[in-house]
Amino acid sequence: MSEKTPLLHYRLTTSTGPEPKDVPKPSRSKAGRDGQPSNDKTARKLGVFFGVVIPTLLSMFSVVVFLRIGFVVGQAGLYQSIIMFLVAYLIITMTVLSVCAISTNGALDAGGAYYMISRALGPEFGGSIGIMFFFANVCGSALYILGLVEAIMSAFGVPVEGGAAVAGLNQVLPSGYWWSLLYGTVLLFLCFIVCLVGAQIYAKATFIIFIIVMTVLASVFISFFIVGPTMVTLSDASVSNSTGLTTVNYTGLRLHTLESNLLPNYTVDYTTCTMMSFATVFAVMFNGCTGIMAGSNMSGDLKNPSYSIPRGTLAAVLITFVTYNLLSLLAAWSCDRHLLQRDYSFLGDINIWPPMVTIGIYSSTMSAAMSNLIGASRILYALSKDNLFGGVLTLARKTSHSGNPWASVLVSWLLVQVVLFAGKLNTIAGIVTIFFLLVYAAVNLACLALEWASAPNFRPSFRCFTWHTCTLGILGCLVMMFLINAIYAFASIAFMLLLLMLIHYLGPISNWGYISQALIFHQVRKYLLMLDVRKDHVKFWRPQVLLMVANPRSCIGVMSFINDLKKSGLYVLGHVKLGLLDGLPSDPLQSRYDSWLSLVDHLNIKAFVNLTLANSVRHGVQNLLFITGFGGMRPNTLVLGFYDDCTPQDHLQGKILPSTGHGLDTVSSTTDLSEQRSPFFPNVRSAEEAKDLQEEEYVSVIADAVKMGKNVTLARYFNQFNREEVLGSGRKIVAHRSMTGPFVDVWPLNLLRPDSRGYVDICSLFLLQLACVLHETRAWNQARLRLFLCVESGCSLQEEEQTKLRKMLKDLRITAQVQMVAWDQVVALHWQRRGREERSAQDEERTERQEVEDAEKEGDIQKFPNNAAQLTDEYICAVNNLIRQHGVPQPAVRFLYLPRPPADTSRYRAYLHQLDLLSRDLGPTLLIHGVTPVVTTDL
Repeated sequence: MSEKTPLLHYRLTTSTGPEPKDVPKPSRSKAGRDGQPSNDKTARKLGVFFGVVIPTLLSMFSVVVFLRIGFVVGQAGLYQSIIMFLVAYLIITMTVLSVCAISTNGALDAGGAYYMISRALGPEFGGSIGIMFFFANVCGSALYILGLVEAIMSAFGVPVEGGAAVAGLNQVLPSGYWWSLLYGTVLLFLCFIVCLVGAQIYAKATFIIFIIVMTVLASVFISFFIVGPTMVTLSDASVSNSTGLTTVNYTGLRLHTLESNLLPNYTVDYTTCTMMSFATVFAVMFNGCTGIMAGSNMSGDLKNPSYSIPRGTLAAVLITFVTYNLLSLLAAWSCDRHLLQRDYSFLGDINIWPPMVTIGIYSSTMSAAMSNLIGASRILYALSKDNLFGGVLTLARKTSHSGNPWASVLVSWLLVQVVLFAGKLNTIAGIVTIFFLLVYAAVNLACLALEWASAPNFRPSFRCFTWHTCTLGILGCLVMMFLINAIYAFASIAFMLLLLMLIHYLGPISNWGYISQALIFHQVRKYLLMLDVRKDHVKFWRPQVLLMVANPRSCIGVMSFINDLKKSGLYVLGHVKLGLLDGLPSDPLQSRYDSWLSLVDHLNIKAFVNLTLANSVRHGVQNLLFITGFGGMRPNTLVLGFYDDCTPQDHLQGKILPSTGHGLDTVSSTTDLSEQRSPFFPNVRSAEEAKDLQEEEYVSVIADAVKMGKNVTLARYFNQFNREEVLGSGRKIVAHRSMTGPFVDVWPLNLLRPDSRGYVDICSLFLLQLACVLHETRAWNQARLRLFLCVESGCSLQEEEQTKLRKMLKDLRITAQVQMVAWDQVVALHWQRRGREERSAQDEERTERQEVEDAEKEGDIQKFPNNAAQLTDEYICAVNNLIRQHGVPQPAVRFLYLPRPPADTSRYRAYLHQLDLLSRDLGPTLLIHGVTPVVTTDL
């Protein structure tokens, strides 16, 4: 079983019953990662020692143990050398603990550090780090090959013409750039052959090298005890760059020698002619301690990676730490300070058989080159399998019958060969180390993120880590990056961010799981608990909208507009599917979420989706109003489409909304375009089809929302709303609007209650607030608000009302163009009817007053006053004509006052008829009824 295998058919014991047809029968050979009968049995043969301990030991030793020990002790002294090793190994150990934790948390596939990071932090971060780790291994392999060539040429190469040195008897190899390239190519080809044959041959070759290196180390330790005091002749380079000394002392184990080497004595490095310091020596020493991932890179070839990687890596780190400190102690105890500072190859000079150390240097360098080459190939193979770069890495996915990724080995070898043409890689050497450190920091970050996310499935069997160790590892790696070379550190981070963005925008969607989602969930839950609804204040009110959508195909315009209106508030798309769960095998809504979320992505709106199943639309809306949101994030405004006879239009016809792959309705991502051709929404209702709800039920939904203390908005004619046209770059929708933004008209008077007094009530202020909120959004900041004040031309309070309204707008910081509208002729139609039916109106007014008093006694909004005004169609049509006459230039949207539904349910049809006449042919219109205070003049 792999980490991707759901435990659906896992059995603790064998069963005698029939097996499920869709479950493959177990076989003696394990299933491959790609689901095919695999060669895991033949490919995964390496254990702890051969697969992890040996590669890690050889990578960490490399040439450092033979060439850098004297340099570190000679410059820093024994005390500071031990401090350097302690600090370096503290950083390394923090990273190793993170590696152990991640590797014991589940099945680990090929790719090592890349696989860990990508599965924890997601494809963008993992892919960018994987590419950098791949190039670091490629360049590292080339570096070791070139270093080996230089070591061979210094011992066996003919001196360059014009040099001061005289050729010795053993210096017979021709020198020059092309000869060095030829030697490097031959050595690299040997590494390529070993890696091409397979991991088993590589393990055997490294074991032989391991034996050689261990033998050399044993001879070094023995030499310190049995070789007596002697004079060591310095090399020509050391003599020319020093004070002129040609010989220095090897004293053997002497206390006075140890005392003279305890404290630091930083001098000029004879190889670079630069002054040394604690930071520079520490950086040089740390370069040799960055091979801890060599065993992890072999994760695809290990029998049990979760068992082998922690034990093998920790063992290798402990062995190298002890070895380095013992060598430092013995070198400080037996070697004169001048010997340590001016002869970095002193271990060969004092060895019982000097060529032994040279053999150790050649062997460890060859092993490190092979380790980097095979590590690069495994990372490339893992990247190609994950298909993060499309078809670019298709070739690297090919493997042999035994499971060896020969194509990845071939590509890695060719890239290393290309790097060899550079000849000298001193510049690349620093950035390679920084790449490795960035990978280590990413591993620590992955472990830290998993720990912080508190995901129940993150329960590694290795528990010797905390978020403190992860944080310390990250900080240590970053500090070392900038200590080694600040410019390269900035460049590597910039390169990683560039790769991250490329993969984010161009790479495919993965189904690995995103740690960002777990972290976001963790933080959102914490802050939702802190969002106390009891601390709400009108100063910080914002619209939190539940938009009911019957069919998204016909609601694109209103969905986009409400996204602008929400002003960074909660925005939920609600949908009611008629039916009952009784008799259904499963929830039919789960398969719809992916299409809805794909539509949200397609429209680029910031909205949640909430679907419900109910036996009626009214009950479904009630359910959504009751349960949508958490704590202080609950909808306070319900938006409905208008109930009219308009035939819905399909705005998604021919649209392709590819699945995101995150949804609940996809088990795995697909690239089949036929499966992504159109969203999973039903066709729009034809003119002959019946609606899902009747007029009475529609008005009942409005009344229910008001009872629950929700603001209600009815959106009409938004099928005519084209956001791109209204908010176009030139804003040349109408000739009158060529130099300004669109107009937003606000009519704050309850036009269906012409006998009402004043403009300042909760609902009219709510209209003004929503219009202001729309104007403050970035897309609508060029819009112009027009506020229409209806007055009677003969009224003595006209000037007073206008002055009062302007003062209120100023106090509320709302910028609007106030226009006085004389409606004497319109309102006269109402008063004529009112005079004829004065008695009935008085009776209804008494009824209204009694109902209001009852509502106040009950302490809640339980009943609603009837519309006392018995309005005629003639009056309402006259109001509609008045609104249209004052709509020049044509506004982008109108805000109208929505009166409360009548308390008498028998008048629901008449109420809806009045709203229909009022808003007919007005273009995109919002009929708004507010029940909560939303504005204040206080600070």
